Amino acid sequence: MTIKEAQEKLIKEFNEYMDWEDKYAAIIKMGKEMPPFPEEYRIEKNKIHGCQSQVWMNARLDGDKVIIEAESDAMIVKGLIAMLIKVYSNQSPKEILNNPPDFVKQIGIDSHLSPTRKNGLGAMLKQIQMYALAFSTILK
Repeated sequence: MTIKEAQEKLIKEFNEYMDWEDKYAAIIKMGKEMPPFPEEYRIEKNKIHGCQSQVWMNARLDGDKVIIEAESDAMIVKGLIAMLIKVYSNQSPKEILNNPPDFVKQIGIDSHLSPTRKNGLGAMLKQIQMYALAFSTILK
């Protein structure tokens, strides 16, 4: 699935919910469905700064695809990470860099988060872009 297709799927899914209580429940459910985060990645180097909650993110190359793993101690934030992983993990660095997170505005998440959570979401997106940029130089 391409990044655009993954974004469209999330937008369609969230458009089916009538209110934000249901949307938050869906976000939390996504977080609960994430695979366990390896304990050895819970290190300072993998911490995302700018988040109110504790967030760790790790990425690696598998062939020409970026595999992203992440964890948070807050359920909403973990769900937000799960959404980002659904869109950007298992994609090429070039695709990640060429596809902004349009779904965030279209779903309306950005206007329904506290300022600190919004900053955290921005920090997580920036980290994914940084991983993609770093890995794109390796693949050249």
